[in-house]
Amino acid sequence: TFFGGVTENESEGAGTGIILSSDGVIITNRHVIPENTTTVSITTSDGKTYDNVTVSARDPRSNYDIAFLKVNGVNNLKPAKLGDSSKMGVGDAVVAIGYALGEFSNTVTSGIISGTGRPVTAGDSSGGSTETLTNLFQTDAAINPGNSGGPLVNMNGEVIGINTAVAGNAENIGFSIPINDVTSQIASILKDGKLQIPYLGVRYIMVNDQIKQSYELSSDYGAWVKGSNSALAVVNGSPADKAGLKEGDIIIKVNGEKVDSENPLASRLGKYKVGDTVELTIVRDGQEQVLKATLEQSPEANN
Repeated sequence: TFFGGVTENESEGAGTGIILSSDGVIITNRHVIPENTTTVSITTSDGKTYDNVTVSARDPRSNYDIAFLKVNGVNNLKPAKLGDSSKMGVGDAVVAIGYALGEFSNTVTSGIISGTGRPVTAGDSSGGSTETLTNLFQTDAAINPGNSGGPLVNMNGEVIGINTAVAGNAENIGFSIPINDVTSQIASILKDGKLQIPYLGVRYIMVNDQIKQSYELSSDYGAWVKGSNSALAVVNGSPADKAGLKEGDIIIKVNGEKVDSENPLASRLGKYKVGDTVELTIVRDGQEQVLKATLEQSPEANN
C-alpha cells in the first residue's frame, strides 16, 4: 500500500475440464489454473462437488495451454471418450460443452470446424501475459469465458479438441487444441502421475510457398531447421543432434506422416512418448534421407 503495508487479494475463476479416468484425472487449460492457485473445486455435470482436488501438472511450454488436476479419493467418475482429431476436417460438425461465462453450467453449443492448423496469440482481457498457440482448430461453435478447458466433441460424442480461446473482436471464432496434440502428456499422467514431455531439440520455421521462394528451398512444406544469432538450430546433445540433424535440413515426415502447415512438427511429435524412436524423413541438399531419433524428456519439464 501507499504506507508500505501489504494487502492480500484473493480471486476466483471458473473454467471447464474433461474427466480422463474414473479415479479423477482431469485435463483443462493452464490459464484456468493460474500458477499460484491454492484451492480447486470440481463440480460434475450431475451437480456433485468435490473439494479434495490437487493440481498435478501444468505444461510449462508456452504453446501448450494445458494443465492436469486430480480429484482425490474417488474411483467412480465417468471418463470422456477421446477421439482422433486427425480425422476432423473443415466443415465437420462439432459441439462445444462448458461452463459458459462461469455462470451457465452444462452449456452446449453447436457448429462446424471452420479451419485447421491455426496459429493464435492469446491473452486475457486485461492485456497481461500472452502466449502463442499453434495448430488449433477454428470453430464457429460459440465459446465463451468459462468454456476454457472444456471439450469440443464430434458427432459420436468423442472429444477431439480442448477449447482454449476466442477471438475478442469477432463473432463465432473460437479455437481448440486438437486432442492428438496432447496424447503423450495424457498418457504419461495416466500412467505415472507425472508429466513427460517428448523432446527433439531443434528450432525450425514451417515452410510454405513464400518461405520456399524467399530462401530458395527445395521443398514447399516441412519444418526447416533454422537457428538465429542467439540460438542454435540443433541443440547440442539433444536427440536431434544425436540423430545427425543439421541446420538447413527440412523435416518433411515423421514416421511417414507429412509435416506441413496443418500438421506442424510439434503436432506430429506430440503423440509420441519419451523414449519412443521416430523416423524423420528429411531433405538435405535436395535429396531425401531418413534419420532415426529417440525422444527424450524435455528440459523444460524439469523447471
